[in-house]
Order: sequence, then C-alpha cells, then structure tokens
Amino acid sequence: MKVRSAILRQSGLPRPYATSRPLSIETVDLAPPGPGEVLVKIAAAGVCHSDLSGINGDRPRPLPVALGHEAAGIVEEVGPQVTDLKRGDHVVMSFVPTCGTCAMCAEGRAALCEPGNAANVAGTLLSGARRFTCDDGEINHHCGVCAFSEYSVVSRRSIVKIGQDLPLAEAALFGCGVMTGVGTVMNTCQVRPGQSVAVIGLGGVGLAALLGAVASGAGRIVAVDLQPHKLEIARSLGATDVFLANDPDVVRLIRERTSGGVDHALEMAGATKAFELAYAITRRGGTTATAGLPAPATQFSIPAVPLVAEERVIKGGYMGSCVPSRDIPRYVALYQAGKLPVDRLLSGTGPLDQINAAFDLLDRGEVIRHVIVM
Repeated sequence: MKVRSAILRQSGLPRPYATSRPLSIETVDLAPPGPGEVLVKIAAAGVCHSDLSGINGDRPRPLPVALGHEAAGIVEEVGPQVTDLKRGDHVVMSFVPTCGTCAMCAEGRAALCEPGNAANVAGTLLSGARRFTCDDGEINHHCGVCAFSEYSVVSRRSIVKIGQDLPLAEAALFGCGVMTGVGTVMNTCQVRPGQSVAVIGLGGVGLAALLGAVASGAGRIVAVDLQPHKLEIARSLGATDVFLANDPDVVRLIRERTSGGVDHALEMAGATKAFELAYAITRRGGTTATAGLPAPATQFSIPAVPLVAEERVIKGGYMGSCVPSRDIPRYVALYQAGKLPVDRLLSGTGPLDQINAAFDLLDRGEVIRHVIVM
C-alpha cells in the first residue's frame, strides 16, 4: 500500500528545521505484515528528544529512516501467527520489541532485550525485515515503530493493547515519555513513600518522572531545569522545591534544603553537567540514576572516594526498566484513577505536514510534548 511518512535522509541540517526541512513527507510503499507482525493505522505520535537526536546528529541512525517511536494507533490487519489482536483494537507501541526468550527477557528485563535492541540498531523489525520501500530502495525502521507515518507495520512484540476509552493522543505518551519517566522512579529506583527525589531536566520524560514521584508518595520532590517556565510547570505538578540549574549556588541550596541531599537524584537531560549536578546533590547512601541519552562519545567524571565511602549507587535506566506488557497497563490505570495526570504533559497537537516546525518547538524548549495527529 502507499502511505505518507516522514523520512529522515540527512542528519545535522541547520536550524530552524521549518526552513531546512530535515524530514520530508514522502509517499512510500508499505508491504503487508509478515509472520508475527501487525499493520497499524497510526493515530498519534509524540515528538521526542530521541527523535531530535537523530535529526541533529547527536545519535546517528541508519539512513534513510522512517522516524518516530512514541505512538498509539488502531490495528488495521494482523499477519500470520498473530492470534490475540484483531482489526479495530487500540494499541500503544513500545520502542524496544521484546522477544520474550533471550537472557534479559527471561530475567524480566525486557528493556534490555538482546534481539530487540539489535534490530533497533540495524533499523529493522524484530524479524530482520524492512517493510518500507521507495524508488531508491529500502527505508529503515526507527525503533521498530516508524510513528510519523499514516500506517506502519510493527512487530507484535512491540505492541500493547489498551482500552478504547483512552484518547489516542494521550495514549501515545505512554509509549516512551511516561514509560521512561515513571518507570525510572518506580522500577529503576523503586522510590518508597516518604523518600526524597530530585529530577534534573524537565522535558517530557523528566516531568513524567516527577509525576511518578508524586504517585509513589515521595516526601520532598526537587525539580531542576535551565528554564524558569518549566520550574513553574513542575511546581504545578507537585514539586515541593524548584531550582534553576545555572544558579552557581544550586548544589549548596539543594543540599541545605534537603538536609544533605536527596535519596534519589534522576538525570533526565542527557547532559554531562546535569549528571554531575545529580551526583552532587545525592545524599550519603543515595542513588543517582540517569535515563538521559547523551551523544555516544559523552564521558561522565565523578569523584571516586564518595562512591565507596558514602556507599553511593549509580544506575542507568533504559525505557524505565519496564516490561511494556506489564507496566503500560499499570500506568494507564493510574492515569484513569486520577493519580498520574499525564494529560497535563500534552502541550498541543499538529498535523504531519508541520512536523519540522514541531521539532523547532521542541528544540527551543517551548513544549513538553507535542503530538502529531494523523
């Protein structure tokens, strides 16, 4: 079938993207779903920094690529061997397909699925196939989802079925931002009621983490960012204390306010300075976790002695350490119970034709989550 899709053919084009147009809206060929695959009509797709990192070249992708990884949609057709989904089902896509049988999946660490991550690096589906083509050859899949397309073929192992009472523009947020942010709090750090949490970097993932800290019953919640308006948003979502990241006294002020540091400091900006700040405000015996994804060559430097003498813990969290089939329904249930107001992260919506301008809004920090609606 013929579908319209946002294709990235060259990284590193100059800003503003509305002018340089790194994403071209092209009519391409989409093959039918193969065994274990599903054709999904994409309804909504979030504009995320992980997409932006491919556009600006911070994290190179195999090109050309049908970009987009945070999405919700409606099942249009199922391929052979798919027996538990049917046409009309509403679904959320996960950006790591989980094979269910590798060593990591067997340990319950689906985010680290070995075949799933290998397929994402290669730009294929879990089967190794590519289903998008154009006149000059195959087009790579972005995280097995290709969200900025009218339709996409996706592995069944990338799909979580949801109820039809959840608006799809909101459902899309659960595929990355909510899963990563809330999961980092609840799974990676296992925050307990009454503990203190700091979130450094208040984009969509960071603010989702803040919501997760509130839902987990954290006592003191510290929010840190470079932009004052994001601090106000954080305060409205439940932050007890807010600080500008570029305040020269920020470490001292936070440590004073939290009686020596926080139990859990979460770095969500994907920046060296943000990680160093997170480590500096972590208390003795506390955990510094990072879910930000910096450029591949980035190096972090930390003082070694406190790591031992203060029994510090440093953790990485990918996809919120989630098992999508387990955690997405849990987070949806929390949202529907009024305990995880992720709809407040939705800054606005727009059409596929305006996707380059949407990435300008994200690049300038003017939105939390902008969603492309098909």
